[in-house]
Amino acid sequence: MTGVWADCWARLAARPLAVRGLAVIGLALLYPVAGAIGNPTFEGVASCAGSTCHGRAEGNGAVVRQDEIATWQEPSSPAGAHSRAYAVLAGRRGQQIAASLGLGKATAAPACLGCHSTYAPTGQRGARFTLTDGVGCESCHGASGGAWLAEHYALPATHASNVAAGLTPLDDPRTRANVCLDCHYGSAKPGQFVTHAMMAAGHPRVSFELDLFSALQQHHNADADYAARKGTLSSVRLWAVGQAEAVRRAGQLFAQPRFAMEGAFPQFYFYDCHSCHRTITDGPHRKLTFETNPGRPIPFGNPPFNDENIIMLQAVAGALVPGEARAFEAAAREFHKAMGVGSAEARTAAQALAARAGALSEALAARGYGSGEAFRVIAIIAGEATSPRFTDYAGSVQAVMAVDTLLNALVREGRITQGAATGIRGDIARAYKAVEEPNAYRPADFRTALKAAAGAIGRLQ
Repeated sequence: MTGVWADCWARLAARPLAVRGLAVIGLALLYPVAGAIGNPTFEGVASCAGSTCHGRAEGNGAVVRQDEIATWQEPSSPAGAHSRAYAVLAGRRGQQIAASLGLGKATAAPACLGCHSTYAPTGQRGARFTLTDGVGCESCHGASGGAWLAEHYALPATHASNVAAGLTPLDDPRTRANVCLDCHYGSAKPGQFVTHAMMAAGHPRVSFELDLFSALQQHHNADADYAARKGTLSSVRLWAVGQAEAVRRAGQLFAQPRFAMEGAFPQFYFYDCHSCHRTITDGPHRKLTFETNPGRPIPFGNPPFNDENIIMLQAVAGALVPGEARAFEAAAREFHKAMGVGSAEARTAAQALAARAGALSEALAARGYGSGEAFRVIAIIAGEATSPRFTDYAGSVQAVMAVDTLLNALVREGRITQGAATGIRGDIARAYKAVEEPNAYRPADFRTALKAAAGAIGRLQ
């Protein structure tokens, strides 16, 4: 897409609807018919980078910012992480991981490219597509070489018509969650599952929280124009639906033997790292680091499933959809219990858990959200029923990210002033500090800091 075409569209916007419609059809003819029918091509970041499209140096567009490419390429902030995804494969860590696993060059390994690039099938790569773009626009927004690239930036196109033409509706929280989860948890698609072997070779631990990640990657203004086109998206809804979809994805993948097992052993990617990676001693005076977790009815000494998202979803269910909460809690307990019975039983229980999480996702996506939900969820996360489950690093990371993102939502909604939030951030910083280094994690210190932050927020209601 070039600036010339965008200028043409700007002029056409003032013309009669019939003329604009013919122009849309004419420009669509520039793209392969097969793409519009259901086999769209991936055109690459360059197709979006015109100076009158998304490639401005300054975000001063009338409808969208138009500096989205610059945000995506930001070299020193989380906003630019997707553009750096391919380049890290050529770095020292990428090379070491690939060498340890016998993958050859990381920059050419399908097991890496599924998430470190827009890994389009060879037959669907347009003239300007390149793997070196990293995680480009089309990884999230969908292949652009069908109808929507030609239509999406001028009248009579609407968001609904763009979605109908193949644009991914990221304004829908369930859709957004699943797009992100493909790489930030794993999927059944080629090259989109981080195994325990990959982490043993040096791959960072995978973590996901939809609202926080959305804020870090946001390249649009959630202004009145955005709301008119796509509606207002509640931070609490995003966070809650993200937790539900993460649990559903975990259950769905674990229920499949090809993901749940690695040879004779379980696929330890799914399990809590700290249950095995602890200091080992055979001295007569042990220093027991294990803590009983009331949500995990498993035999002592068994590695527990990483239930970071399960803990969060149970908290949000109790606060926002109490009618579903008890059934989900029962499914979660049965899933953990099945871990001590057998692999087949555990996979069956995983299917049931995924189904319950799916029902919660639907309920959380469909309900309305008022101004008090964030307070309620924060209180439950740090409350007496939930906090004893923060015995492990992963669940604690989810908890502090949740309190942080929900506090930000309260500030945006005007329920808490920026000054009051600043006074609370000291406690949140202490909670973050407690999970900053996995080897230095101390559950009691974390719970104390989290409780202090949640208490301070609650007093501002």
